[in-house]
Amino acid sequence: MAGRDLRALFSTNDRSVRADEAFTNRSSQWEAVAAALTEHLQHISSPGFDPEDLEAPRNHVLVFHGVGGIGKTTLSRTLEAALADAGRRPAQWGEPGWPADRILPVRIDLARSAGSDFEQLVLAIRAALTPIGRPLPAFDLALRRYWEANHPGEPLEEYLRRGGIGSRFGQAMPQQMQSALADVAQALMLPGTIGSAVGQITGALVGALRERRQTVRALAGCARLADLLEAEPDLDALSFYPHLLAWELDRLPDGQRVVPVVLLDTFEDIGDRTRRDLERLIQRTVWLLPNAFFVITGRSRLQWADPALQGQLDYTGPAAWPGLVHTDVPAARTPAQADTARQVLIGDFSPEDCDDYLARRLTRDGQPLISERLRQVITARSHGLPLHLDLSVARFLELSRSGHTPQPADFDHDFPALVARTLSDLTPDERHVLRSVSLLDAFDVPLATRAAGLAHEGPALRLTERPFVRENPFGLWPFHLHGLIRSAVRNADDTTDDRWSEADWQQAAQRAFTTLSEQHHNSPGPGRLLLIACLRQGLRLASDHRLNLDWLTDAAWAYVSDSVWEPLAPPDTETSTTGLDTAADALVELLSALTRRQHQHRSHTVARLTTVIDSRLLPDDLQHMAMYYRSKAHRDLGDSPASRAGMQAVADGQGRLAPAARRGLAHLARMAGDFPTALATAHTLGWEGRHHRVEGDVWWPHGDMDRAAAAYAAARDEAEQHGVTGERANSQAHRAFALAFTDPDAADDELALAEQLLAGVDLRATTLITHIAALARDAGRPDADVDDRAQVLRADIRTAGVTYTELALDLALAFHHAVRDDQDQVAMTIARLRENTRGGDFAYYSDIAAFMAGLPLDEASPTRWIDGEQQTRCQWRGLVTTRHDHLRTSP
Repeated sequence: MAGRDLRALFSTNDRSVRADEAFTNRSSQWEAVAAALTEHLQHISSPGFDPEDLEAPRNHVLVFHGVGGIGKTTLSRTLEAALADAGRRPAQWGEPGWPADRILPVRIDLARSAGSDFEQLVLAIRAALTPIGRPLPAFDLALRRYWEANHPGEPLEEYLRRGGIGSRFGQAMPQQMQSALADVAQALMLPGTIGSAVGQITGALVGALRERRQTVRALAGCARLADLLEAEPDLDALSFYPHLLAWELDRLPDGQRVVPVVLLDTFEDIGDRTRRDLERLIQRTVWLLPNAFFVITGRSRLQWADPALQGQLDYTGPAAWPGLVHTDVPAARTPAQADTARQVLIGDFSPEDCDDYLARRLTRDGQPLISERLRQVITARSHGLPLHLDLSVARFLELSRSGHTPQPADFDHDFPALVARTLSDLTPDERHVLRSVSLLDAFDVPLATRAAGLAHEGPALRLTERPFVRENPFGLWPFHLHGLIRSAVRNADDTTDDRWSEADWQQAAQRAFTTLSEQHHNSPGPGRLLLIACLRQGLRLASDHRLNLDWLTDAAWAYVSDSVWEPLAPPDTETSTTGLDTAADALVELLSALTRRQHQHRSHTVARLTTVIDSRLLPDDLQHMAMYYRSKAHRDLGDSPASRAGMQAVADGQGRLAPAARRGLAHLARMAGDFPTALATAHTLGWEGRHHRVEGDVWWPHGDMDRAAAAYAAARDEAEQHGVTGERANSQAHRAFALAFTDPDAADDELALAEQLLAGVDLRATTLITHIAALARDAGRPDADVDDRAQVLRADIRTAGVTYTELALDLALAFHHAVRDDQDQVAMTIARLRENTRGGDFAYYSDIAAFMAGLPLDEASPTRWIDGEQQTRCQWRGLVTTRHDHLRTSP
């Protein structure tokens, strides 16, 4: 469905450009209307329906709410057209399930700019019923009495013409009202001219109704007519007259029965939440007209089902409006499901709908004027908000008018109009909270209140009820702003009277930053989830607003201590390694590099950490963190000299990572084959230096798998006592690796536990160790596809850049070939190990491979074995013969 877009049409001299309003999709909203209206028609047709029942619950209201610019008014207009004329229904909307001539739509725009008032609303509903071609005497008489009392000397016909109601619905209503007066006067046998006898007619009719005269038996069925005619004919009384209209509609003959569908648009403009005078009148009208159907569109949900409004409105609470009760719904559900069936949040356009919308708004010779590339950029920037699409179309025409060919970069743009539309119906305190939470990815009411620097939570609580605030009830902080609204509030030129200065934004960022610190420190438990959430938001605030690191330093250490490595920021927000300006930038890059090293080649990790170290922006303890993890990456890449230098520097610094650095030096000694030094160092490390795991790393190369497995179990249990998740998983994976050479059945259980512990962390090298352990467990079995699996695993290891694990893989392969007594394959593996260890580190791996196969050492490494070479040879050869005997006797 499309009409002429006059604003766009008058924005260019190019008459070949066709500017059309485009209506896109919204079929789910039409389905909601069709289903609710069908249910309503069935309800009012049932024998038990009574329009005069003032206590029955009401379910004849459907609400569409959403942010400004989401397309509510367009939807309201399209619904009116579709209900009035099936030929104007959008093609994608299905056929209605009711007779077209039974529905009488009337759309009323409540916007302040439209100048509508309550009188016009009542008159519009009555005027919409003129096509039935007969007076509605009970209502018409009351309305005529009200009119003469409040508009003396002003003809109703002139008022209808001036307000536009006459042009929309015709001028038949005054004649029908006059006919009703004449009929009542005749029934009462009153003398004189009817036009001047409204008061006389009313008094006589009330008396006749009280006396139950037969002459007015047609109107006597309306039990409350006499009371309404006796009441003072003011605006309050007018709001009760729809009860008379409901009674009249119910007694229409079958052939003339109609159902008004009243579409109330821009409902947010009828007042605010402290001034509900007009809302009270409108709600009363809705309640008293239960056989009409109401479709209300506005920015916010209707609160009529909230018991707290008792006294502000006449009919409130969930018993009165069961369909308007708001319930929390998981965010995974669609926007149309975000509220109950009769309160529907209008969602953003899909990317496909955005493209279709832009393609049809401006055309030349039937072809889209906005290119596909530009449409893609605008769509991505819009977050699906139709208002942004409209503003982008206007910008396209403005650029074209100035002689500039629009380019994609021209639409990387925030529109001040979005800010104005968003802020227009917020109180000053709500606007203050909105600007404050635009600094945050997510928030709750206390966080929003503290970030805004307010002493009371009311404004933040009210803000969460706005449609541009999305809710995920399962989130740590359940609320977040609509993406485009957040971007516009933060970045667009704010021209409002209460706009913020740069100092205001800086102070708000500091308040939010401090509040995050308080939430983190006041957490009753370890709160890993809260830690990560606070870090993510705190790092962004500190980086964007050049804040001091403050509590982020301790939070960073807490993050690193568990070795879980959750992502702290999406990839598109990671700091560029060439743009480190502040300590916060450097910390973001440091933690990002540590997290991403589980998914990047270790050479990338070295490069990123080198940039952080060279920037010298971090305090000494965080500088040591970068140096330590760079040293680990150097070790993984096989660069032992660089690793040793870095570890020694960190150890000498006597900081938090000094024990870990001493452990790193023990690992380097082990890698060089100096096992006595490595073991002696392990005994000095304590828990902080992971002494048990270092001992396990020393014993398994000697083939003493039982002692190694026991050490790893002790390391795992100690990590569990200290609550260090990553270390627990790492130690368990190495225990499974050790037992995979001795007991395949036990290794199955240990691997299962390792996989379970690794499920909650992100440790790539450790995961590779479990895959190598699985190969060692299956060594010697002809049906295990060990060689093929090893080939795939080797590719994964090279992608990760963790060099030492490829050596462990070859060791597992040597074990497999030795068990199978495949001397050629063993010789090839030994040759590959020698080639890959020529630098000196892990040179003893080729010795171990020879020990397994019972081969002499052609080129013995300078390894210092703890119990001597012969004892180590016997241990490894014994593992091979034991596995060989096990496979031979297995069924």
